[in-house]
Amino acid sequence: MIENSRLRVYRGGAPLPGRYVLYWMQQAQRTRCNHALEWAVEAAVACRLPLRVAFALTDDFPEANARHYAFMLEGLRDVAKALRERGIAFTVHRGDPPAVIAALASEAALLVGDVGYLRLQRQWREAVAARVRCPFTVVETDVVVPVSLVSDKEEYAARTIRPKINRLRERFLVPLVQAPSDTLSRLADAPADHPGIPALDDLRLDQSVGPSPTFRGGQDAADAALARFIRDKLPTYHTTRNDPANGICSDMSPYLHFGQISPLDISLQVRASGAPAEAIEAYLEELIVRRELSMNFVHYQPAYDRYDALPDWARKTLDRHRHDPREICYNRNQLENAATHDRYWNAAQQEMVITGKMHNYMRMYWGKKVIEWSPSPEVAFETLLYLNNKYELDGREATGFTGVAWCFGKHDRPWTERPIFGTVRYMAASGLERKFDIEAYVRQVGNL
Repeated sequence: MIENSRLRVYRGGAPLPGRYVLYWMQQAQRTRCNHALEWAVEAAVACRLPLRVAFALTDDFPEANARHYAFMLEGLRDVAKALRERGIAFTVHRGDPPAVIAALASEAALLVGDVGYLRLQRQWREAVAARVRCPFTVVETDVVVPVSLVSDKEEYAARTIRPKINRLRERFLVPLVQAPSDTLSRLADAPADHPGIPALDDLRLDQSVGPSPTFRGGQDAADAALARFIRDKLPTYHTTRNDPANGICSDMSPYLHFGQISPLDISLQVRASGAPAEAIEAYLEELIVRRELSMNFVHYQPAYDRYDALPDWARKTLDRHRHDPREICYNRNQLENAATHDRYWNAAQQEMVITGKMHNYMRMYWGKKVIEWSPSPEVAFETLLYLNNKYELDGREATGFTGVAWCFGKHDRPWTERPIFGTVRYMAASGLERKFDIEAYVRQVGNL
């Protein structure tokens, strides 16, 4: 049974006479632990109609390039195979998502979708709701605790949202039972045409960044990566995760970004792992509290991708120090090409450019240094968003927008005042040298 708190009704009413129930899969690109899919299965069985699953593929998603599309297409191939095994028709349609889905929904008894938190994702769903006649409900499946149930406002920091999430956490940390699909198999019909998954070369894309040589997309790859993390890395996660040289990270963020794995599924597997309690709680803090704080940010803050979203205290202190002398400034081209005097920063930038992912601790250092080396905080903000969104597989994502804003004081507190940063937190190369074998990290990146 799926909680009503996961449902957002865009258009209510009883199912219309129709040929099928349509699930518009867009954010949750998976068949496992997908509340939207299972709700659609139950609806189709209740209506005694076939279920069709459709994905709308646009060639020009903002700031996406061949790296992002290659990862996504790999995931959609997994989806197609898994749905075929359940007797569910799956089609991929190229075009403007609201137009594509509205056309498909013209013959649907009802329309089911998943929840997207970013501005464009919300606009797509609102546009679809304005065009369709049938009932349209979306199901929240890419967080553990529904965002609006946790809080009705933008939260100040992790310390303010943590107790709100933790009060509800156990209620939602329950397995999702897959709905039986044998009835669907008997009801199944095949679309007259079978739009398949296009090849990467068939799309009109920005080819400036190629596919990652390190990360393969899809729910099968996500499951394998999670199993390796739980077996080899989770037991020491609470004590060693910040060291960039030891690789104690889950690498789940690209898969979470594309909805190829469920945060609920990850949470349940981690909790059942037998790892030390401290390690489990440290990981769930990152996966649930910190990640869902970012969802709260983009949900309630309209300017989440703009400098204006920073807290007043941070903008004021940065403004007071905007004319402080900079020992050195780098332009965007120099930064993009890792052409700075800082070997540690260059290694972090190179890791991101080559693999599509940067170690979390280095990502903080990377962002802080761009503030220090830019002519103004606004230029630094735009540069960080540009680099993050272009190269990171999990760029253009709530956690990415939140991570950039954190470098400028979002979800943080004032610290000791210093040049350029004012009271915004500062990070120094000496801190890396004191805490870690940072040269080992540099060598690792050099061998990529």
